[in-house]
Amino acid sequence: MSTNVLRTVDGWWAVRGDRAVRIDTKAATTAELLANREAVREASHEAATSGDPGTPVVDLVALSPVTTPCRVVAQMVNYRSHARDSGFTGEIPPTFFRKASTSVSGPADPIVRPSHVKLLDYEIELGLVMGAPLPLGTVVTEQDLATYVAALVITNDVSARDVQLTKTQFYESKSYPTFTPTGPHLTLLEPEDFAHLLNLRLRLSVNGDLRQDRTLADMIVRPAEALTLLARFQSLDPGDLLLTGTPGGTALKAPPKPVEKISALLPTAVKWKAFFKSQAGNPRYLHAGDLITATIATPDGRIDLGEQRTAVRNAPSPEK
Repeated sequence: MSTNVLRTVDGWWAVRGDRAVRIDTKAATTAELLANREAVREASHEAATSGDPGTPVVDLVALSPVTTPCRVVAQMVNYRSHARDSGFTGEIPPTFFRKASTSVSGPADPIVRPSHVKLLDYEIELGLVMGAPLPLGTVVTEQDLATYVAALVITNDVSARDVQLTKTQFYESKSYPTFTPTGPHLTLLEPEDFAHLLNLRLRLSVNGDLRQDRTLADMIVRPAEALTLLARFQSLDPGDLLLTGTPGGTALKAPPKPVEKISALLPTAVKWKAFFKSQAGNPRYLHAGDLITATIATPDGRIDLGEQRTAVRNAPSPEK
């Protein structure tokens, strides 16, 4: 069975239900914790069998269970439902991009919208946390996925769509501070847990309105293949993070085909002006005061990554 771990300013905790037991470890980083799985198992066993009730989880302030600096890599358009929303047809080539690890924030930290960003979007994603080096040229199979992936986390690939689209790149638009909320749980997997990955259901709501709801069965490129493709040009180390794509339901959607064909004929400045005018009335983009709730779990609770609750607030206006 999987084991859930929380990280706080005081250290690492093994979670059982609504209680947590301190893990006896000096690990300062996620990679160091993953190298000390025995200490995690001992704390988890104590939480399950000891008469000591432990510490209530509600009394703990969870930090991101993925420590930084680390590599943060993400997959683009990796769910069929998201591909449809984005207007893709036919075969979609696997594509990766990097995010700055300074974008990683805690599971209850606010998402801060920079003052120049108008179209702020959400993307719930399953994060794979590496437990072993992934050298260049590695071929990962379903059978040995557990050799490389140690844990799972909830992530939100927050996106400044107006920056992303006008600059035709992802790095800046997805790398502002707080644009990768992560956690609460670092869910450590046992080898037998990997057979249940496709049952994981990703759900994201904004102010109680369910926006995204799909299982991993909707994925186009699954984790073992994704790591194999990534290893053609990018190595990974323990503690590094791979975001595996988002389901459909984001605020941004492709325009209808007739509109897309007409806009292609317009000068660039006119096209973007028309696009932003149309998107300004889209109520699904995030605004200050919105509350995002995200969960990833199997229906039977065998794997449960916890609940992420993040509020949106505006960055202070720059001084003139």
